[in-house]
Amino acid sequence: MAQELTTQAGRNIARSGEDSDRTAMAFTPAVDIFAQGDVTVIKADMPGVAPDDVEVTLERQVLTLQGRVRPHAPEGYRRLSQEYREGDYLRVFTLSDEVDQKRIKADFKNGVLRLELPRAAEAKPKKISVKAA
Repeated sequence: MAQELTTQAGRNIARSGEDSDRTAMAFTPAVDIFAQGDVTVIKADMPGVAPDDVEVTLERQVLTLQGRVRPHAPEGYRRLSQEYREGDYLRVFTLSDEVDQKRIKADFKNGVLRLELPRAAEAKPKKISVKAA
């Protein structure tokens, strides 16, 4: 089932058109993809993202994972040094016909987005009985 997903991750870091105090960046989150029975599981790391700032969309066969990171500096403070690069997360996958798109589940906990992509019934192997002639 690993071939059911095609990653469309381009560069790891892409500049956004936004101008602000911080450099607007889009990072490609690291993902692990594995099979668990008839389900493909995707885990995407999105540190610094709040649960309300995670968005998963599915249009046709394109699955998009997005996470928005809010600035960490408290309001009214002037940043003197910054080693942690702030930016949003974006990852896009193309799903195969073998994924049951109506039963996809997603949850977000401790900065990790977990998706379950079940295999469609039509894609599961079927046993064909052979009769003696």
